[in-house]
Amino acid sequence: MKKGRIKTNYFSRDRWIQLILLVIILLVCGRLVVLQVVQASNLKAKGIERRTIDQSLRPDRGAIFDAQGNVLAQSIPVKEVYADPRMLSKQIENKKFERSKEDVAKELGSILEIDPQAILDKLNKDLAWISLAHQVDIQKADKIKALKIPGVGYSEEEKRVYPMGMFAASALGIVNGDGHGVEGVEYYYDKELFGKPGFQSEEQDTKARSILDALNQGDPSRPGNSITLTLDATIQYYIEQQLDQAMKATKANSVTILAMDPMTGRVLGMGSRPSFDPTDYNNVTPEVRRNLAISMSYEPGSTFKIITGAAALEEGKIQPDDTFEDPGFLRISPLYITNWDSDQKPHGYPTFTEGMQLSSNVVLAQVGLKMGKAIFDTYLKAFGFGSKTSIDISGEESGLLLPEEKIREIDIATMSFGQANSVTPIQLLTAISAIANGGTLYRPYIVDKISTFDGQIVEQKQPTSVRQVVSQSTASQMTNILEQVVSNGTGNTASIPGIRVAGKTGTAQKVDPKTGGYSTTDFIASFVAYAPAEDPKIAVLVIIDTPKTEEGHQGGTLAGPRAKAIIEGALQYYGLPVSNDTQSTVVISPSDTAVRPLPQPVIPERTPIGGEIVIPDLTGMTMRQAGETLAKSELHFDFSGSGLVNQQSPQAGKIVTRGATVEVKFSPLTP
Repeated sequence: MKKGRIKTNYFSRDRWIQLILLVIILLVCGRLVVLQVVQASNLKAKGIERRTIDQSLRPDRGAIFDAQGNVLAQSIPVKEVYADPRMLSKQIENKKFERSKEDVAKELGSILEIDPQAILDKLNKDLAWISLAHQVDIQKADKIKALKIPGVGYSEEEKRVYPMGMFAASALGIVNGDGHGVEGVEYYYDKELFGKPGFQSEEQDTKARSILDALNQGDPSRPGNSITLTLDATIQYYIEQQLDQAMKATKANSVTILAMDPMTGRVLGMGSRPSFDPTDYNNVTPEVRRNLAISMSYEPGSTFKIITGAAALEEGKIQPDDTFEDPGFLRISPLYITNWDSDQKPHGYPTFTEGMQLSSNVVLAQVGLKMGKAIFDTYLKAFGFGSKTSIDISGEESGLLLPEEKIREIDIATMSFGQANSVTPIQLLTAISAIANGGTLYRPYIVDKISTFDGQIVEQKQPTSVRQVVSQSTASQMTNILEQVVSNGTGNTASIPGIRVAGKTGTAQKVDPKTGGYSTTDFIASFVAYAPAEDPKIAVLVIIDTPKTEEGHQGGTLAGPRAKAIIEGALQYYGLPVSNDTQSTVVISPSDTAVRPLPQPVIPERTPIGGEIVIPDLTGMTMRQAGETLAKSELHFDFSGSGLVNQQSPQAGKIVTRGATVEVKFSPLTP
């Protein structure tokens, strides 16, 4: 066999095709370059210059929903209006634009609602680009476009809007002009909500018109994810109503209310007064925007006795029926511990359970002293005090515990009834929820799930158990004691017929910043409760800071009814005691029946315009159904009574603005 060279065909069929395609691409690109050069020459001959505009494309920020799917925060498209003052000057000088800068400033000022002089000052600057206004509505931008002002252009922006106004404002937080969250949930989940920015590069002529055959480039933005909160609009409405009523009735410095599912740590609602509109946050101070439910650090007073008692029961230092001497005071040299009602009567020899019912400082001080500082400090930390709960929202504080080595005997006594240490509302309700659920401390959380813009679930949150703090038997004992506080003690203002409510009052003296001692005039009134005690669905904490009312400053009097109203409404919303699936026909007696009325189709009194809502017909609905219907219509409500809806004001079909309040009355069916 002869040896020879192997011939390689470098110009095979495939390689010829590749070569031809390359030549075609080079010819096309060359033609485009020539066309652009020619076009540039033509434009220049006409006195029109071209320029390249590079723009960052802000992604669509994700929406925030409540647990029912109601929109709490969303972004709408708006424009930034900018100008090229040099170009405008040149066009006016060359008499290619007939109006003066003063005329332009007046026209723009009128549309943008900005002082024309401020706009004129910007137009007189020797700059190639300057921003005239941000967050401009599309309708206003269209009016400006119609003016055809040389050098005036637009870039895409978003405006964060909150359809329900102040609803859960401090929890939601705010978004700055750059589209980033800076407070609340908006800040904590900013990375998920913001999305991925893109960019666009295009060539324009002097009239800000895109040159269509220019080689424009870009990378599209990617929308942010949306988040669904654990907050429930119906329960949040109850909270908002009680906040307003408590603030009006007590003229307090602030009112804070927090609600939680004690079995999981899900936050069902939170809010405080004073409050603010997150779409107009620049007009309020950062102090007003504080989420007091997670950042307020205060001495809790007698609500803290729940923690002291649970720790002592768990350690076997006391039993519910143990007796304590209570003459109304307890001397711990050189000071005296007294009760809130020491000026009225001594308590004699109450049991621990009776001491809780009476809210006796003297009894609880003795309980604390039985434990000693080492055991007490261990349980305080186990319940989560002195450290953040790690709730998924920005602004949380950690409270303050006395260092164990610095705790004196008098400190143990005062710590036992809620002085000396400071806590946050979220810490306290989380700890008391551990008693409610059988002894497990859960990490509180406010976001239920994260989803893509098209509804695909990215992350579904689950309850997180931190630790078992006390045994189920101890938790059950303490719950039984707290039931008696409500049924027979200082917490009777939260009693709900037919429902087992466990609760505790709190009335704490505030520290006078001038003297460093406790004030004799300023107090924090509070109340904490959960129900049904045997299987809790909701735990509520109400805190009224420095009430100024003739009713006094006791937590049972001022805060107890607020907690009751929220719990009662929530349980009816959950179907207790009014079931969500109430039968359409309810038998009243063997011979009489009552037919449940049903909602009817609504005929609006007129066609609603922007921002207006048609009042729905709520006839015959349960409290839960009415709450869901009104929440979806973005309406507030004021409920009274129990049973099914029999009256509403305004009537169905009336036109109101979004966020208006509908008064709804419920009553049982009658023959």
